[in-house]
Amino acid sequence: MAYFLDASALVKYYVTEPGSTWVRQRVDEEQSVLLAEITVAELAAALGILQRVGRITPRHRQDFWEKFERDCVEQYDLIPVVYDVIYAAALLCARHPLKAYDAVQLAAGLALKGTLAEQDIPLVFVSGDDTLITAAQAEGLTADNPFWHTD
Repeated sequence: MAYFLDASALVKYYVTEPGSTWVRQRVDEEQSVLLAEITVAELAAALGILQRVGRITPRHRQDFWEKFERDCVEQYDLIPVVYDVIYAAALLCARHPLKAYDAVQLAAGLALKGTLAEQDIPLVFVSGDDTLITAAQAEGLTADNPFWHTD
């Protein structure tokens, strides 16, 4: 089994929120945790927002970011976002009410599903965004939402 996490799911690994326990179990127990490269920018943005609204301190933001950087080297497989994925994302925007980066995440997940299916590895697409989950399911992905597994 492989898990593909978007930033809305991954942030729960670092910052305690509803669904964090479930995300931490998936990330810590699974052998294959996949992230689209754009998740790097999205996670940085999420941590910045959480700091600005006072949910985390500047020190916590820095600590979470440094742990994420280490995890990108040691724990996650980062998937390049190539033109074919971006073009597929553009087409997904015509079928679903997605924001641009959500469409890129979905397109990356769909590309991975095909690659992993050739190796008989099932993929679970994980997001904390209901609109993205609905689109992923409509496109044939097995999808899960950390909010369905609240602490």
